[in-house]
Amino acid sequence: MVCAYITDDIYLQHDTGSGHPESKARLTAIEQAVAPLKERLLSLKPLCVKETILRSVHTQEQIDTVKRCSLLSSSIDSDTHCSYDSYIAAKTAVGAGIRAVDGIKADEFQRAFCVVRPPGHHATPTTSMGFCLFNNIAITAKYAQQQGFSRVMIIDFDVHHGNGTQDAFWEDGSVFYFSSHQSFAYPGTGMESEIGAGEGEGYTRNFLLMPDSGDKEILEIYQEDLPPIMRTFQPDIVLVSAGYDIHESDPLAQLNVTTKGIARMVRTILDTTDTPLIFFLEGGYDVQALGENVKVTIEEMLKP
Repeated sequence: MVCAYITDDIYLQHDTGSGHPESKARLTAIEQAVAPLKERLLSLKPLCVKETILRSVHTQEQIDTVKRCSLLSSSIDSDTHCSYDSYIAAKTAVGAGIRAVDGIKADEFQRAFCVVRPPGHHATPTTSMGFCLFNNIAITAKYAQQQGFSRVMIIDFDVHHGNGTQDAFWEDGSVFYFSSHQSFAYPGTGMESEIGAGEGEGYTRNFLLMPDSGDKEILEIYQEDLPPIMRTFQPDIVLVSAGYDIHESDPLAQLNVTTKGIARMVRTILDTTDTPLIFFLEGGYDVQALGENVKVTIEEMLKP
């Protein structure tokens, strides 16, 4: 199985400040962990997208806010910081997904892992928040549809609910948003009653995990709940918000999922569909565990 590995050194220039959990050390750890697999991966560089791509999801006001905060090296909120290169890094994080869609359409590969920062799934169509500047996966979903992948499935296993992604497709029946996340955690959204509205009603599903849940609980969701939804929706492409803060070692969450459990969960996702898949790095703040968990994910992606 041909799997692309898409990343860029520009992501290291996004400086969130001393002591911030979403630091460049995360990508350094991933690079070290994945190094033994590189000869089996198709290593690619992302694009730096234009604002027209960003506007498929975000308002011009939001884009201008990110540009201004980057120029001034200032903060959008108490968690979401910008440095001089953050705007370019964020556009290039979006560009990893665009490059992945182009490569899949050109039949260069069927699977891709985008090792990017800043992450994206908390960024709503109007507001950057939760370490996220632009919503990488939502913009990629819109672009994929423009390239002929009409029905898009987004799976989000980050420990925190992807409120921004949910908001982007709340009334859209052509994009199915499937999220598992810890109950009572940031940002406080993602209740089971949140299922979309209008044409999107029924195309959002949220699965809550109580604090201290582990492999058994998360695997039940992916082995029992995901497959029938996937069969019914029949996506043309699957995008995954891969947040490794579900791991038992993570300092920002309270789940007890093991590395073995993550590998089994990823295997289940891969076995549930034969459509192209693109994984996007989201959370994960124990850097050593993050590297190992991305490695086992890519090992599964390399298998048929």
